[in-house]
Order: sequence, then structure tokens, then C-alpha cells
Amino acid sequence: MQAGGCPMSIRRTKPEMPEQSPRERIKNFKEVSFGYSKEIAIEEANRCLQCKNKPCMKGCPVEIDIPGFVACIAKGDFDKAAEVIKSKNNLPAISGRVCPYENQCEGECTLKKLGESLGIGRLERFIADYEQEKGKKPPKNPESTGKKVAVVGSGPAGLTCAGDLARMGHAVTVFEALHDPGGVLMYGIPEFRLPKAIVKSEVEYVKSLGVDVIYDVVVGKTITIQELMNDYDAVFIGTGAGLPNWLNIPGENLDGVYSANEFLTRVNMMKAYRFPEYDTPVKIGKIVVTFGAGNVAMDCARTSLRLGAKKSYIMYRRTEAEMPARVEEIEHAKQEGVIFKLLTAPIRFIGDEKGILKEVESLKMQLGEPDESGRRRPIPIPGSEEILLIDTALIAIGQSPNPLIPQTMKDLKIGKHGNIITDDDGRTSIPGIFAGGDIATGAATVIQAMGAGKRAACAIDAYLKNSQ
Repeated sequence: MQAGGCPMSIRRTKPEMPEQSPRERIKNFKEVSFGYSKEIAIEEANRCLQCKNKPCMKGCPVEIDIPGFVACIAKGDFDKAAEVIKSKNNLPAISGRVCPYENQCEGECTLKKLGESLGIGRLERFIADYEQEKGKKPPKNPESTGKKVAVVGSGPAGLTCAGDLARMGHAVTVFEALHDPGGVLMYGIPEFRLPKAIVKSEVEYVKSLGVDVIYDVVVGKTITIQELMNDYDAVFIGTGAGLPNWLNIPGENLDGVYSANEFLTRVNMMKAYRFPEYDTPVKIGKIVVTFGAGNVAMDCARTSLRLGAKKSYIMYRRTEAEMPARVEEIEHAKQEGVIFKLLTAPIRFIGDEKGILKEVESLKMQLGEPDESGRRRPIPIPGSEEILLIDTALIAIGQSPNPLIPQTMKDLKIGKHGNIITDDDGRTSIPGIFAGGDIATGAATVIQAMGAGKRAACAIDAYLKNSQ
């Protein structure tokens, strides 16, 4: 036995994920990764040690019985594996693709003592795709409680909360501001990372649980939360983080400077990823610089190449070790030709006489002592200014909670960053009103939003039972 209880005979690494070659994929918006085959999935599942204390589950925000579904895969019982996953997670095809599992379930995996952790995320995706191909079967609807819940927003928090509440017997209506459901899943994540067909399929499953979705309703404008409370027994707010953060440097108002939110939404909503089939191209310059180094920044830089940029840069004021993006996304960006300008911070944008962006001036940085985030603070190096020619600037340094609903509810307690203040279960300062996901925490991950939606569903269920 290896130290820590790991058998020496177990393979140390997970199988590689089959994917498009970088040379081919930068010419299209098709999904980069193909997923595991049945044979590879069974092989990988058999690496699981089936630990009695199930450490992987401690890292799962939606509480999936990970050893349980992995054991089913190892035996080739994919239907049972799907059943185990679906008992806790209504959106596995989504979380299996975008969840940062290396920092969640896989981060707690005992196999890390031997080599690589178990490929839990890839196995979850495999089962979700298997079920997608075979056909999804919703569970039997429970007896109705007679209670009605309104869910505002159809992003990951809203969909999770709605699905769980429907399975508890409550009548759920989701109110979505746009004409398609999914929120950030549909409009914020590129097609090559999360196909729209996957999102639509998962939404259809949630609807099959008994959830109604009403589109083109801007809660806070079209209808207020107070008006919803007149018709519903409880309300869940899951409107996300739609307010872009800016660099606040000179020239940020020049033509050619966009927020990541606007850029990705344009590409997704206008179906620019299907040009020329859809005659809605998104204008992109020859030289594009994305500012930031999270997953959204990688999405912007990689999307730019697919839209025809000759050079796509990531400018970041720290080093690669401090990048918040997933390692997989950083590696994919490198493979596709994204150029990384690290330890570099912009200080001003420069335009021509017509107000069109043409250059960015930056300053080299060095790392000092850690700041409140735990990362080393970047310190400017005097005299290190440099000018870079640029056509398009994409600002991807984070987003703040959507301000619309908080601004229209005077009795709702709001944090200093515009977030709705809740307890751990999503309860707000107003009885019967709950919130979760990015509107409560600020921009976070899809799986964290799903976890918040799940906790809120349990709290709403308890609230409805106590108010009978």
C-alpha cells in the first residue's frame, strides 16, 4: 500500500479528455472537448477507492453522492448512475462541463496522494450525455402542497431552486427577463465551452418537473417583487451579477472598449458564433486585449480568435500562479495562441481624433506582500511604461450584483457592494423573500450558485410548511 492507504497498483493519472486540435477549433465554435467513451468512463470509475468517509462529497456544493454514482459507472450501470446524480443535481450536463471540480470534489479526492484525483467532473458529464442521448425521464410528480413560489431569473441558482421546489410538490413559476432561459449559462458562456443545446435540454428537464417559465418579464420594471408577493407564497431572487466592473482609467469611454459582459452577450444573443449562417457578425479588431485573468477573460480572448482577431492578448497584473481561471481554461487559451502579458497593468487607453481606440499604455508590475485576498499585491515599477497597438479592449475584471431589484425594494437589506444580504439558507430581511447566487455573493461559480439555489429551496420549503 502507498502511504495514505492508496494501492500501488492504481493508475496514477486520469485518461486524457478527447478534444478538437487547437488548429481546428480556433476556426469554429464547436465544443472543444468530446467527452469520455463508455470504455474510458468505466476504466476511470474503477480508479475510485470508495473511501468510507467520502471526502469528495465535502467539496460538492450540491451534495451529490459521488462514490455512489461512480460505483454504478464502474459496474456499467449508467441508468442507475444517472438516477443517483439526478436525485441531487437537476443540471449535470452543465455542471459536468463548467464546474471547477479540481477545486471542489476532486480537490478533496484521496487519489491525489497517489497522483491525479479521480475525474469526477468528466464522469458526471459522461452520465449526463449518456442520459441526453437515451432520453431523460423526470421523476413522478409528488402530491401538490397547494403553495406557489415565484423564482426571478433562470440562471443556475434559479433553475436549481425551481427544480428542487417542484420536486417538493410546490407550484413554481420562473420569471425571465430575456426571450430564452439560462441566464449566464445561455448568454455569458461561449458555445465552445457550453453548447446552447445542452442548456436548453437541461431547462426542458426542469420544466418537465412541473416548472413554468414566463419570458420577457423584467422584475423590478414590468412587475415588482411586492406585486409577486400578492400572488405567490414565497419569492426567490436569482438575478445574478450583471453589472460590469471597470478599470476606471482614462480613455475607457473610447469606441472599441467593451465590458466582457456586453461582448459575450452580443456574441451569444446575436448568434454571432454561427456567422455567416446568421448574418449577425460582431465587430472585432485585428489586435484584441482582454484585461483580467478569470474564466470570463479566457472566454473573451478565445472567442476573439474565433471571430477573426489576428492577435489576442491577456493582460494581467499578477503572474500565472495568481490567475483565478481554471487551469484547463488557461491551457486551452495557450494552445489556441492567446498571448499572455503578465505582471502588466493598463494605465490609459489612447484614441484617435475620432474617438476610436488605437493604443493602450501599460506599466510593468512586481509582486509585493499578500493583500486581503491572499494574493501578493502588484506594485508598479516606475519608468516601465510601454505602448501597445490595439483595436479592441475587453474588460473582464469581474461583475457586481444586478442592481435593479435591490434599488426598487426599500426594506431589503443590501450590502456595500450592492448584494442582497442573506443568511446561509438564502433568507433575506423580508419574510417570504429569499435570494441566492451572484445577487447575494457577487460573481462566483455556476456550481456555487446551484448550491445556493438548493439551500434556498430547502429553506423555502420549511418556510411554506411553517406558514400553513
